[in-house]
Amino acid sequence: MPELPEVETTVAGLRSVLEGRVLTLVEPRRADLRLPFPPDLRQRMTGARVERLGRRAKYGLVETDRGDSMIFHLGMSGRWRVDPEETGRHDHLLLETDEGRRLSLCDPRRFGFVELVRTDAIAAYPPFAKMGPEPLGEDFTGRALKAALAGKGTAIKAALLDQHVVAGLGNIYVCEALHMAGIAPWVKAGTLSAPKLDRLVAAIKAVLASAIEAGGSTLRDYARPDGELGYFSKQWRVYGREGEACGCGAPVLRRVDGGRSTFYCAKCQK
Repeated sequence: MPELPEVETTVAGLRSVLEGRVLTLVEPRRADLRLPFPPDLRQRMTGARVERLGRRAKYGLVETDRGDSMIFHLGMSGRWRVDPEETGRHDHLLLETDEGRRLSLCDPRRFGFVELVRTDAIAAYPPFAKMGPEPLGEDFTGRALKAALAGKGTAIKAALLDQHVVAGLGNIYVCEALHMAGIAPWVKAGTLSAPKLDRLVAAIKAVLASAIEAGGSTLRDYARPDGELGYFSKQWRVYGREGEACGCGAPVLRRVDGGRSTFYCAKCQK
């Protein structure tokens, strides 16, 4: 599933094509993905000028001059394609601009979705209403994380995957950040000291920044809008490396927590 860096990379790729442009064609090519396409999507978006592209957690945002925002989620296999030579059966939404550029939302598994909300009500959009701070934002600090984790007996890895604690973190980058911070995934979240949480916040920001710079990680069908593959997977410290040597020389281990694989180093992470 595309995580925060992949969505950030996607938004950056779309920005140069869409921002400031008028949408001359908005064409859903089926009734639904995971959710039905908004019935008035074509009407409200055709002829609108795109004012800004942004991201909240793992969601992309396309804001228009009509006060509407199109929210997209890439699900398991979704990606935007820019100026495809031809479209196929997995291209479920087409956009064209006044500059003659074309984009298609390709989603073979159809776990993604598109919704349309008023921009001034976006904070009340149900998935956003109780969401925690952005991990790359100034509000995400060791002190803020300590307050959010106070009294929590859940494992720190599970706590970081809770979107109410911090927005947009997924399995890959939590494993990587915990390793960088030297914290075991199963440590009780509420017991971590302020210095360890400061170190963890710094690691989360560093891992995400590196992943965005590398264009994300290539998993299954993910690719950037220009068709290029992200290469952060070549920099993984522990994720997907069971049995290989950690930087310290000890083997990378794997365990399953809550149905998800957790990769870690028993020597580095305490």
